Amino acid sequence: MNEQGILHMPDSKYCFPLDTHTLVLRLRVDRKDRVEKAEVIYESKYEIYGRQQTLLMERKYEDRLYAYYEAVLSLKDVRLAYVFRIWEDNKGYYFSEDGLSETYNFALGYYNFFQLPYINAVDVHEEAAWMRSAVFYEIFVDRFCSGTDIAQKKHITLKWGDKPKPKGLAGGDLKGIMSKLDYLKELGVNALYLTPIFCSISNHKYDISDYYNIDAQFGTNADFKMLVDEAHKKGIRIVLDAVFNHCSELLPQFQDVLKHGKKSPYFDWFLIDGDSPDGDALNYEVFAFCSYMPKLNTSNSSVQEFLADIAVYWIEQYDIDGWRLDVSDEISHDFWRMFRKKVRAAKKDCVIIGENWHDANSFLQGEQYDGIMNYAFTKACLDYYAFEVFGAQDFAWKLNQLLMRNTMQVNNMMLNLLDSHDTDRFYTSVKKDKDKVLSAIAVMCMFVGAPCIYYGTEIPLEGGYDPDNRRCFDWDSTHWDKTYRELLQRLLGLRGEKEVQKGEVRIWAQKDLFLLSRASEENEIVLMVNQSGKSLDVEFEGTVMIKNHFESKTVNQSGLWGSLLSGGFMVIRGHSDTIRLKERNMETLMIENEEK
Repeated sequence: MNEQGILHMPDSKYCFPLDTHTLVLRLRVDRKDRVEKAEVIYESKYEIYGRQQTLLMERKYEDRLYAYYEAVLSLKDVRLAYVFRIWEDNKGYYFSEDGLSETYNFALGYYNFFQLPYINAVDVHEEAAWMRSAVFYEIFVDRFCSGTDIAQKKHITLKWGDKPKPKGLAGGDLKGIMSKLDYLKELGVNALYLTPIFCSISNHKYDISDYYNIDAQFGTNADFKMLVDEAHKKGIRIVLDAVFNHCSELLPQFQDVLKHGKKSPYFDWFLIDGDSPDGDALNYEVFAFCSYMPKLNTSNSSVQEFLADIAVYWIEQYDIDGWRLDVSDEISHDFWRMFRKKVRAAKKDCVIIGENWHDANSFLQGEQYDGIMNYAFTKACLDYYAFEVFGAQDFAWKLNQLLMRNTMQVNNMMLNLLDSHDTDRFYTSVKKDKDKVLSAIAVMCMFVGAPCIYYGTEIPLEGGYDPDNRRCFDWDSTHWDKTYRELLQRLLGLRGEKEVQKGEVRIWAQKDLFLLSRASEENEIVLMVNQSGKSLDVEFEGTVMIKNHFESKTVNQSGLWGSLLSGGFMVIRGHSDTIRLKERNMETLMIENEEK
């Protein structure tokens, strides 16, 4: 047994409470080890010396290197002490804080038990329940829809439909979004993520000069209140973009510092090396290397109060449903802990989504963010569908690895996406292969967490890197691929299935066939994907819910079978343990010839 591959950590993603009496334990082992079973031996830390309970763990996930065992404990006494027993070649080995041993002395276990001394209610990471069924739609506001006559807008510099320019303004606004709420609801969307809408001189609005007012290019505060109210009436939630790492150089507080230097009461709001900020010398910290976006000193208590008040204001006055946090990983944990307390006090189910492009475990302990924009999921899909780095097995392993980065609650509140305003469009990345886009959306809708589609994916829009990925939405429906759009709509509808919302997830591969299952106690929904470059004959039991490039053959004693063509996928309601790949033998070829 490879001792170096064994891992468990108390009070972590390997040990976390679901509520005050329910605890999840995970144990990692080397995937190639001959582990027959794993058990957790546990009891109250005050009683384990004399008696113990034993629970068999389930081998639930595998990635390229490791296998993960999991157990859910229902506890009467939450003062827990425990060790693991791992069986290999019919021999049990104990695993404690001291590592692996052939024997274990429970009488001396107080030195090296794993422990969770107490489950405090405040330490339980509570989910925003509505995220289980959420389907997000990201809107770059200037390019989505204009609700007023563009000819009346003097700020327009970009003709609607022309290729975007870095500073081009096309005229999209809040009234335009409001006019398309029925369209979005019919598409299957029930949550909108809007890129920044506050006062700014840019088209992207990530350089904010006034956090309390809607930019006039987009409308008024009254327009926004109407948008939120109308969206809520239709069951659509609104999440705004919080740009708190940096601001515009036009922010009044920074302008005061430019004027008065160290004498300004706002001097310590920014991180300045010298007596006053110098844009040419760039002696102050900024976002990236942009002198016009000075970085806020979020360790300053006045700045913390200023930003938290903004967040609470838009919740209390306009009833927004969440904040997406721009460049959130460059802001201190201390700030986000304070931020969460104030936001959740204002609205208990207000969701907080960070922009972290990396493993953000330190931000996801239940006292800062709820989840992040899951760019690791994006990269996995690109590697499978666009770059062809992965086959089916590697793709399955990678998605399992991503699930093991976080607790269940965090996984349920991740914002899964294929592209955004910061990336190439997925449609462009896969060389305009609509089948690949649909297949990836199927994976995203079945995966744990909330799917988020970037505006125009349903048409689909193309686009390379910024600003090309921010093209205007083409509202001429005669240009749309309606078959593609209808299939996408059906995929989004999967989020309404209880198995997809709350069911156990299983991800694996049978040779070239990728499989993802969501199962409740009563039913199971399974996704099958073929990106092998060849047809795969698949046999299964169940009913087909959604299919793309699947040719049914016949019904036999074992159930249904047919050919899943390369680039195709299929969603069934059935039993994953009945799914089998069939060899393409003479019988198969004869049936195909007869049908032709």
